[in-house]
Amino acid sequence: MCGIVGVVGDVDSNLVLNALATLRNRGPDGYRATALNGATFGQTRLAIIDLREVASQPFESACGRYVMTFNGEIYNFAEIRQELAGQFSWRTQSDTEALLNAHIAWGKNALPKLRGMFAYAVWDRQERSLFVARDRLGVKPLYFFNDGHTFAFASRPRALFDLLPNLSREIDTQALRYYFESGYIPAPHSLYKCIKKLSPGHYLTVNDGAVSIQRYWSMHEIPVDESLSKMSERDLLDELDPIVERAVRRRLISDVPLGAFLSGGIDSSLVTAYMCKNSPNRVSTFTIGFDDPRFDESGHAAAVARHLGTDHHQQLLKVADLLNLMPDVQREYDEPLSDASAFPTMAVSLFARQSVKVAISSDGGDEVFGGYHYYRIAQQLERLYSRNPALRHVASAMLRMIPTRQFRLLASVLSRSDGIAAFAFMRGVIKDNQSVLSNDLRQTTQPLSALFAERATSFASGLSAAERAMRLDMSFTLPDDYLQKVDVASMAFSLEVREPLLDTEMVEWGARLPLSWKIRGSTNKYLLRKLAYRHVPAAIIDRPKQGFGLPMATWLRVGLKPWASELLQKKATVEELGLNHQEIQRLWGEHQSSRYDHHTILWTILSLLQFSQVHLML
Repeated sequence: MCGIVGVVGDVDSNLVLNALATLRNRGPDGYRATALNGATFGQTRLAIIDLREVASQPFESACGRYVMTFNGEIYNFAEIRQELAGQFSWRTQSDTEALLNAHIAWGKNALPKLRGMFAYAVWDRQERSLFVARDRLGVKPLYFFNDGHTFAFASRPRALFDLLPNLSREIDTQALRYYFESGYIPAPHSLYKCIKKLSPGHYLTVNDGAVSIQRYWSMHEIPVDESLSKMSERDLLDELDPIVERAVRRRLISDVPLGAFLSGGIDSSLVTAYMCKNSPNRVSTFTIGFDDPRFDESGHAAAVARHLGTDHHQQLLKVADLLNLMPDVQREYDEPLSDASAFPTMAVSLFARQSVKVAISSDGGDEVFGGYHYYRIAQQLERLYSRNPALRHVASAMLRMIPTRQFRLLASVLSRSDGIAAFAFMRGVIKDNQSVLSNDLRQTTQPLSALFAERATSFASGLSAAERAMRLDMSFTLPDDYLQKVDVASMAFSLEVREPLLDTEMVEWGARLPLSWKIRGSTNKYLLRKLAYRHVPAAIIDRPKQGFGLPMATWLRVGLKPWASELLQKKATVEELGLNHQEIQRLWGEHQSSRYDHHTILWTILSLLQFSQVHLML
């Protein structure tokens, strides 16, 4: 695990070192840049596997032709090494060497063999060509710049600005529109016109200045296997059980202390149970608790830890203590993200890092196995969208007459053109407050619903509304919100986080699983829930989904009010970012009077304003 940076073309070595300095928290154990005859690579290392200096990067092949810089972990590197055993002489026990030799032997065809999280680059000194790839689901980030003369890449945008000081910070207005509607910026966009993200499941090549980007994996075309509907629950669980166990076991390889985030919910409890089953040592678990019972999950986590016999670590905080992390959030999130759960994610990462260097998390279970209530709503709405649109619009008009915001939102959902647009509305943060966007921004960019609709055209035929919704979340919300949040929050404190529920085998199996095994009546995540019951009593983990909630609505009326009010008063900045200052003031006033709770859209706006002040100096 590390921070990586590279450039094809001439660059001052001091600029490469400056770029690496901005990534030092991602890798405090090593720090090196290497000139490569036409390119320069750099890496800051967080040593996890084979801690010796010989395994440091940039890593050169035994023949000297190829050099790699690599962020992530390849969990099946021992199998790859065994397959290549007779072809190479080995100098380390690292996954880095196995990955580089896999690339030498198989080129792009190595990618389907890899099980892991990664963003890596290989420079071919002889061909003077570059190969860059990102993992299937976007666990690890990769940003790049290309103007036809210079190509550069890095783990974070800020490293590119230090590497290329004259790089323009002009904002991509389409990315801005997506951010205001979703709270994150979906790949391949970044906030900046000149910087792009390499999308998950893609690789790129650079030859003689020409850049080519190709997709090597996608779950979108995987059809649902309806024959699984006829299998017994026991048989399906017997099939899923070893898949999850293999996914967890793969991620236990480490030469440094390892633990798990434990919330006490279904996913983290299940992952921890498999860790306990497969670890030779007592598993360390980490939970943060809060003095406010509305946001405290620590009791549930402690009950699971007692049942599984883990070495449980719990830190009790006041909810207000999370605000102490504001400087870290402002510094580390160098791309706008409005997800307020970044605060508790940072808090638990900081806490865990005091004891371990690697933590196992449980992101992905909801998207793969149908955990969010949005999916059930999308499925229920599908019946309405298959009927006469006139009836739906009449129902929408009638609902608007009921003087509560919940009914107004439902009316807005029913007024959407189709189910994809309805899901984009539900999943977005802006909801029915489109008027906060300036007329110019709305007229010159496309809405989030258009992006969702475009992606849905690649989906397998015959998917239900809920299944399409899950795949849209896997495409956008998961990599560009949740995984981005975890990566930045954990690496801020030099902690590696691994995601077993995003194992390729499990994701592909889950894509084929019929909806009836995911959502059954009012029960979400049905089959994964049943699997968890095999390991942890239902009475301990069967509770409403809570997540990392925060009292943001109250904070904006009390503790954060002066800070927020000052930012929102900056009319010139607000309007420069494509927003309607007058409309925002109206929302702010309604929120302060407690007439409406507008904290979601207000926090999204405030996050960008604060980001602009720190990173754009607006």
